[in-house]
Formats: sequence, C-alpha cells, structure tokens
Amino acid sequence: MTIRNLALLTDFYELTMANGYFKHGLKDRIAYFDMFFRRIPDDGGFAIMAGLEQLIEYLKNLKFDDEDIEFLRSKQMFCEEFLEYLKNFKFSCDIWAIPEGTPIFPNEPIITVKGPVIEAQFIETMILLTINHQSLIATKANRIVRAAQGRSVMEFGSRRAQGYDGAIYGARAAYIGGCVGTACTISDKELGVPAIGTMAHSWVQMFPTELDAFRAYAQTYPDNCVLLVDTYNTLKSGVPNAIKTFNEEIVPRGFRPKGIRIDSGDIAYLSKEARKMLDEAGFHDCKIVASNALDETIIRDMLIEGAQVDQFGVGERLITSRSEPVFGGVYKLAAVEENGRIVPKIKLSDNADKITNPGYKQVWRFFDKKSGKAIADLIALNDEVIDERKPYELFDPEFTWKRKTVRNFTARKLLVKIFDKGNCIYKSPDIDQIRNYCKEQIDTLWDEVKRFENPHKYYVDLSLPLWELREKLLREYSVK
Repeated sequence: MTIRNLALLTDFYELTMANGYFKHGLKDRIAYFDMFFRRIPDDGGFAIMAGLEQLIEYLKNLKFDDEDIEFLRSKQMFCEEFLEYLKNFKFSCDIWAIPEGTPIFPNEPIITVKGPVIEAQFIETMILLTINHQSLIATKANRIVRAAQGRSVMEFGSRRAQGYDGAIYGARAAYIGGCVGTACTISDKELGVPAIGTMAHSWVQMFPTELDAFRAYAQTYPDNCVLLVDTYNTLKSGVPNAIKTFNEEIVPRGFRPKGIRIDSGDIAYLSKEARKMLDEAGFHDCKIVASNALDETIIRDMLIEGAQVDQFGVGERLITSRSEPVFGGVYKLAAVEENGRIVPKIKLSDNADKITNPGYKQVWRFFDKKSGKAIADLIALNDEVIDERKPYELFDPEFTWKRKTVRNFTARKLLVKIFDKGNCIYKSPDIDQIRNYCKEQIDTLWDEVKRFENPHKYYVDLSLPLWELREKLLREYSVK
C-alpha cells in the first residue's frame, strides 16, 4: 500500500519524554521494553498474534519530515537540539517478535524492543495500535470460524468497521484467523485477501420483479451465481424464483448454481426449508449462505438447531469484535543497560496482575513429542538454555506448589529477531502462509484450551531464575 508518514501517530507524552531524555543526557541509554497482554478477549483460551507485517513497514519508513519538525517547533515545548535530532532520526533498535498466526497467551512478551530509550519509548503507540487491533480481530475471527465447524466464513464488515484502516487491516486479520475472504475489495488489491461478494437487496429492488432481477444477475454471472432470496419473502418468493432462474438461465448455459443467500428472518428455520426445496429441484450442490449480524454464539446455536447453512457472511460483530472490542496489550520497561550490564526493572502495583516480569527475556513453547500438542509456555531469562534431553520442572509462578515435570518434549523459542540495529532482517511470509501457519499452530492446542465456555487454562510459567529475580525485586522495591 502507499506508504504514509505516520511518525506523529504517537501519544504526545512519548515526545515530551523523548525531549526530557535528550535534555538529561539519556538519549543513548539502552532500554528493554516488552509488549504483552493480560487477558484473552471473550474469556477465550488463547489469542492470535497479528499485525507484525504492518509494524515492520512502519518501522522501516519511520522518519520526521520538515512539516513534522515545524509542527513540533510550533508547540514551543521542545529544544532545538532535540528537533535537530528528530530531523536526522534513524531507527537503530533491535526487535524480537512472535510470528503472526502464533497462538499467544497472557503475560508473555510478544514483542521485545532493545535500543536507545528515546527510540524504544517513542514507538510504543504504534506497536500497541498495530498489534492490538489485528490480534483482536484475528482472535475473534478464529472463534467464529471454529463455531462454523468447517463451514466457510466470509468477512463482511467493511461498512461497519472503525474507520478505513479498521476495514482494510481488519480484513487481513480476519483472513489470518481463518476467514476465506472479505467484502473489502482494497484488501484484495493491496494485501492479497480474496474479495468475495454478489448482490444487495437494492439489486433486486431495481428490477420490475424479483424474477427479473435474478434472471439479469444469472445472465451476467452464470458461472458464479449466488442469489439473495429474502428481499420480499424467502420461501414463497425468493427460493422459488431462484430455482426457476437456475433451471432457465444457469443450467442451459452448462453451469451449476453456486448458492442462495438468506440475510434476515429465522435463518435456521428458513435454511432447513430452503434446503428441502433446492434438493427437491435437483440442486443438492447449491450452497446456502447466511448473513445478518452473526457471531460465534449465534452460529453455534443455529447449527445445534440443525440449520442447513454451508457458508456464513459475518460483518459488524467480527470487524469490531463487538463482544470484546479491546485487546489490552501494554508496553512496559523491563530492563536498562548500565556500563554494559543489564539491570532488570519491575513495575509494582496494588493489583497483582499488573506487576511486570523484569529483565531481558525469551519465551519457550514446550511440545509433547508423542502427540505434538503444546504443553505450556515458559518465560525465561534470555541467556537460559532448555536442555531437551533432561526432564524439566514447570511450576505456577503464583501457586508454586503446582508443579509438573515434563519429559520427552521439544522446546521452541517463540521470539524471533526482526530488526538488528534498525535493519529489518526478517522477511514476512505472504498472507496465505501466515493463515496456514495459524491453522497448524492452533491444531497443536488441546481441544480443552479451544473451548468457548470455561476453557482449560494454558499455563505460562516462569523459569526458576526469572521467578527468583522477580521475587528479589519485589522484596527490594516493596514499601515497608
């Protein structure tokens, strides 16, 4: 897509802090920041990492143009030396990230940034904005896709998205999460997400009769004919006219009808009756598409009721993640360097779940060699090594008596280096590779973790050295 200058898409305090760091001689102080989240949307069992490709593009093109500098000068808050620094700005941080499509869990670093504190602090807003949004939509999309039990789900939410980018990048995230395509055409052109669509009710209303409208559409698209049958009366008018059109316009041309779409009413009941009518007419292969304010709960209930739906078009409740519209990712300082030594930092809080994990870290995922299923994740200090030849004892960092010794496992590092001293060293996979990888990784999770209601808790534990470091800092910084 066209590269926009988004340098000033940042919280203003990032700039006031940067100016302060500059004036107090801290601009070159090396800092380590982690992005993580504390809670899975919809109380689900896992979330999905998404948005990394767009973050990479932002960082590769991060610069301040003359208009940016003049705007900041007009605020009369920033010293000229700092503005000159911004004018000659060159990104130089190291960044590690969990690849897109990977299932992710609370409190583990999904992005780690190391570099001069001005730079590492400044990019906070865009890291959170980009990863929070797409991870939210990918997670919601996957819930809906799983509820559809193998039936195709199409993302239909462009017109209800939260702005242009919400529609464009929301379609991308939904595709990563498992949707088969989108109604958003530009997401196909720019991002490779397949565009899908047929007709609206206005098409039917534009013609003298419903049958005339169906005939015209069938003549125009005989090899891809999906007719919207609920404009007037689904069962008394729409489906009979669709069958008549299929017999008179589609079959004689050597094609088969692709489907009908129901967008209102009691879709479970209507789909069952429509299926009978289509089958009796010899169109067993004609798909039934359902749309109209759907989500995973409605889809699940419809299928329990025996709905004869083959494909779902899901709009506003997917593209806005209506049931849980915020992905609560945060960005916290974890360490600084002093004389070449890493000094861990911790944030305390009266809320225990807001206490951070200190230090420069890596995340490991343990897999059972026999089943291939994920056992647990481990947050460890970056220099720790996991020896797969030896048993490893995992323990709950809060309830330390909960312990499990794992054997016959493989351990994989999740954080991959993306930038080295400001240079991107990572090639983003194409969108289909990310989508396929996402499906493969979700398949490594036990079904109990994927449950919608009261999912099994997937454990994210701390290594013993990290836990001991955390306890030490808690004792040191606790106010007596």
